[in-house]
Amino acid sequence: MGAFYLITCEHGGNRIPPKYRALFRNARALLDTHRGYDAGALAMARELAAALQAPLISSTVSRLLVDLNRSVGHPRSHHEAIRDIAPELRDEILERYYRPYRAQAEQCVGDAVAGHRRVIHISSHSFTPVLDGKTRSADVGLLYDPARHGEVALCERWKNALTVLAPHLKVRRNYPYAGKGDGLTRHLRRRYSPRVYVGVELEINQKHVAAPAAQYRALRRAIVDALRIALDEK
Repeated sequence: MGAFYLITCEHGGNRIPPKYRALFRNARALLDTHRGYDAGALAMARELAAALQAPLISSTVSRLLVDLNRSVGHPRSHHEAIRDIAPELRDEILERYYRPYRAQAEQCVGDAVAGHRRVIHISSHSFTPVLDGKTRSADVGLLYDPARHGEVALCERWKNALTVLAPHLKVRRNYPYAGKGDGLTRHLRRRYSPRVYVGVELEINQKHVAAPAAQYRALRRAIVDALRIALDEK
């Protein structure tokens, strides 16, 4: 069974479409923070897609409008400015942005599986260095479901390769979030068996995104090179 690589980036930008900007009059400052988008995640996703010659599914609509990495009805699927509007308008936002994104990812995976290929899906994210006054103790996080052997094995190989290529980096598994939590990868796991679907969320500490451009380029290159090694070892 051949491999099919898919890269996604659910929080690639902080754009609010013109029709909804008035709803964010009192929340403009949030759009430039980690609550508005995952800084640097789209650049990482593009490099992964180019390196693996993989399709890239991404969005630059702010997660404050609708979080593409949350299930419908999740408490954090919308900012409070959206939660308080008429249900019809919330449904319109889901129909315009959320459902087409999810449908594209589902079709991409479904087509690959139907073609007897094993999907390796990397979802690119980043995280704020400090949350609620607590410093996050990792440079890179690899999130997966511990019950799925293929995800465990890939993340172990990826972490080991990164340790060799960039020993100064602290790489942690299932940090700063649990890999089996609500998200696109969990949604796809429920639809496809471990034999045909491997889903991993890549998390990069935003302190590296804010560093000089050359430093973040070097980090992205190390992550790509380490992933290549990990995939070759399978």
